[in-house]
Amino acid sequence: MSQEHWDTIIEPKSALFDLKIKEIRQYKDLLLLFVRRDLVAQYKQTILGPLWYFVQPILTTLTYVLIFGNVAGLSTDGLPKMLFYLAGVTSWRYFSDSLTKTADTFTRNAQIFGKVYFPRAIMPISVTITNLVTYGIQLLLFFAVYAYFVVSGEFQLSIQKELFLFPILILVMMLLGLGFGFILSALTTKYRDLKFLITFGVQLLMYGTPVIYPLSSIPEQYKVYIMANPMTSIIETFRYMFLGTGALDYGQLLYSALFAIILFIFGLAIFNRTEKNFMDTV
Repeated sequence: MSQEHWDTIIEPKSALFDLKIKEIRQYKDLLLLFVRRDLVAQYKQTILGPLWYFVQPILTTLTYVLIFGNVAGLSTDGLPKMLFYLAGVTSWRYFSDSLTKTADTFTRNAQIFGKVYFPRAIMPISVTITNLVTYGIQLLLFFAVYAYFVVSGEFQLSIQKELFLFPILILVMMLLGLGFGFILSALTTKYRDLKFLITFGVQLLMYGTPVIYPLSSIPEQYKVYIMANPMTSIIETFRYMFLGTGALDYGQLLYSALFAIILFIFGLAIFNRTEKNFMDTV
């Protein structure tokens, strides 16, 4: 009897820190299909359709302008309130959406995971890429508002030479979102009610990030706690690069980058370990 030959052999792997990049490249068409599905399905059969990509950040920003800017009277470092809050909201949404939408990877996709094999990391990676596309769309909104204030004379063009750091900011946010998402996706396979706390926890974390207030308004004795948040330097650097205010601290950026890398590696190990037996608990 002749020996059978197979094109693909699926075997269990024990490497905890293996992202399976080679396999992901082989399944790149599937990855792109998931990205397209998420982009199309997100606002399908809605009245405004893709306009929601612009409506959501605008409504959130206007709410912050009304409550935190006008009623509470929080400082905006002398910037137009709309521009200040929109700068924080745009970047924060990319991080928070990447985290929350990857936190239930195993429970949300248990049905398809149980039927066919593909690298499981494709799911959270596709979510992150989808959110990156959304982030790009909302950046266009930010630049449109930016241009309006410049043309109207309410704000002077102040893009800084450190703009080359922008891709690094995106990469750090991506690693942070994936790292936290990997860890939480493993926890939600055993503790289903945890997913109800994640959105609430992310909202609390936002108040510990200079999204609705500038870092310069925080008393010195509390700054160390705000700076411990790796997203703080991301938001502050974003504002510095485009608005000329905020703080550019290379030491803090390095801290955020190292935090993101370590978190991603740790989260990947937990994700790969959970992948082996999550069907027994989901």
